[in-house]
Amino acid sequence: MDVKLKPFDFAQAAARAGMPQVADRVRASTGAGNTTPSGAVKGAGFSQAFSDALKSVSAAQTQATQMQREVSLDNPTVSLEQTMVAMQKAQIGFQAAVQVRNRLVQAYSDIMNMQV
Repeated sequence: MDVKLKPFDFAQAAARAGMPQVADRVRASTGAGNTTPSGAVKGAGFSQAFSDALKSVSAAQTQATQMQREVSLDNPTVSLEQTMVAMQKAQIGFQAAVQVRNRLVQAYSDIMNMQV
């Protein structure tokens, strides 16, 4: 059985997760004209992408909180369905950020425990 893995497209994953700002930044950093003569990609880097992802998660949580407040105040322009979807997006984004953080801490610990 021949199993082939496709390369991971971070921009596409970020767009699917509802983080268009992160997806746009990743696409911009890997786009044409952003390569050095040696072929290496120059751009924002992981820290900037992670920072943007955290800002996006924070914005989603803020939006969900505002929508929840509007629903509780009986604002007719905000539906309960929209609010629940926004709350779920914020929760999923937060859980993803926590998982990435946990993996980074674990990787750091593994590297620090390596024998030299």
